[in-house]
Amino acid sequence: MASHIGKLPVTIPAGVEVKIDGQSFTAKGVKGTDSYEIPEGITAQVEGNEIILIPADDLRPTRAKHGLARSIVASMVKGVHEGYTKTLDIVGTGYRAQAKGKGIEFSLGYSHTITVEPPEGIEFELPNPNQVIVKGIDKQAVGQCAANIRKLRAPEPYKGKGVKYSDERILRKAGKAGK
Repeated sequence: MASHIGKLPVTIPAGVEVKIDGQSFTAKGVKGTDSYEIPEGITAQVEGNEIILIPADDLRPTRAKHGLARSIVASMVKGVHEGYTKTLDIVGTGYRAQAKGKGIEFSLGYSHTITVEPPEGIEFELPNPNQVIVKGIDKQAVGQCAANIRKLRAPEPYKGKGVKYSDERILRKAGKAGK
């Protein structure tokens, strides 16, 4: 028995350079460079234009790391080639965002504005005051940054006001029943 995900090869697209040095894995592409330390018990090899990860044994922890390592390597290769984006919508009267240097200043109904600076490797784009696009090559960092922005004012279930992912569906609740 082996990891179903770990067995799958990772295709290297044109324009992406991969370097494996022992347990150190580095991917370099048009969007940038990313590196990862492959866990013990897993070895990576490049065969043609594919990366194959091989487990040392068939023990449960190794199988788990096998699938995880393959997923992270695949995400890195895609990230340096295409990059990742998360789109957030700001819903509510008076709720908006505006660029302030490299960061964004949010007006979300509080008595003060909230300024968010992008972490390293992340950039923000504001197509309009009610939409924020988070871009980067690291899938985990893009998702975490978008989650931190959403947490500033999570959407509420009655009017749907707040910061939400563009593909998120908010479950709405009925308000108070009138007399």
